[in-house]
Amino acid sequence: MSSEPDDPEVTARMRSAHAVACGFVGAAPDAQPSGGEGQEAWGWRGRTLGRPVTGPYGPGWLRVVHSPLDKATGKLWTGPEAAERLIPRQVPRPRLRRVRQWTEGGDAYKAELYDRAVGETLSPTPVLVTAEPPLTARWWSDLRTALVHLSAVRTDRTAVRQAYLDRAMPKYLAFLGGPVPTRPPSWSTAHGDLHWANLVGPELGILDWEGWGTAPAGYDAALLHAYSFGMPERAERVRQELSPLLDSEDGRFAELVVITELLQSAERGDNVELVPALRQRAKEVWHRTAADGVKVLLREYD
Repeated sequence: MSSEPDDPEVTARMRSAHAVACGFVGAAPDAQPSGGEGQEAWGWRGRTLGRPVTGPYGPGWLRVVHSPLDKATGKLWTGPEAAERLIPRQVPRPRLRRVRQWTEGGDAYKAELYDRAVGETLSPTPVLVTAEPPLTARWWSDLRTALVHLSAVRTDRTAVRQAYLDRAMPKYLAFLGGPVPTRPPSWSTAHGDLHWANLVGPELGILDWEGWGTAPAGYDAALLHAYSFGMPERAERVRQELSPLLDSEDGRFAELVVITELLQSAERGDNVELVPALRQRAKEVWHRTAADGVKVLLREYD
């Protein structure tokens, strides 16, 4: 989730679109006990707005997506519907019940009515900024199981492209002082945006399926790990719980991919506070990867 947009026109336009969407799907917004507007969840730069509603399926969550009309196609526009059709229920997430699209001038909008998630999101932001709520062993086990089931889904959707890796990894990891691998050991299907604001507890739920698709194997675990770097003890917990996905050749490469992406986004002012930890972790992973390469060579010549 992101904060409310700085541009008041964007805020007003999206709130108006949300009211229109309520009418389209037959839902009514839930008010706060004080009679306020209810909880709002904003996407990046006001691209999306979600709020709790009461609808034909009971308590729900209504999310409105905006796009310029000429860009209302492709992966991000169709991701939630594709996820509802293709991803097995062993990957816990709110059901998508209704979808309605409409246009206003040069703008396209889409309303997505979901079941209400059980529990609360674990952080108001992708980066974990407060103490992690108590997560049970069952929650972590369910997350590992979900990622395994997700990784096996067959799709032609792409979350991370090889062309991006070839271009960005040498640039943003140049400080490592040596050759940086850009070809992943293997690919699998990933959520693509697995961070703390997209996870629900105490019962596991995974939100926001816009960008899912193929990525280097271990990508989701690596992303959640990186978004924990602001709280080292929590990052260590992620390493322990997701070690089957992180402590491998695939996992180490995925960490370098994620670090590349976050260093690039930091140039735009996003999560700048993570940069020192990202660079330090990249050095640790790169040295481990180089050491593994030497061991392979030694075995080949043994």
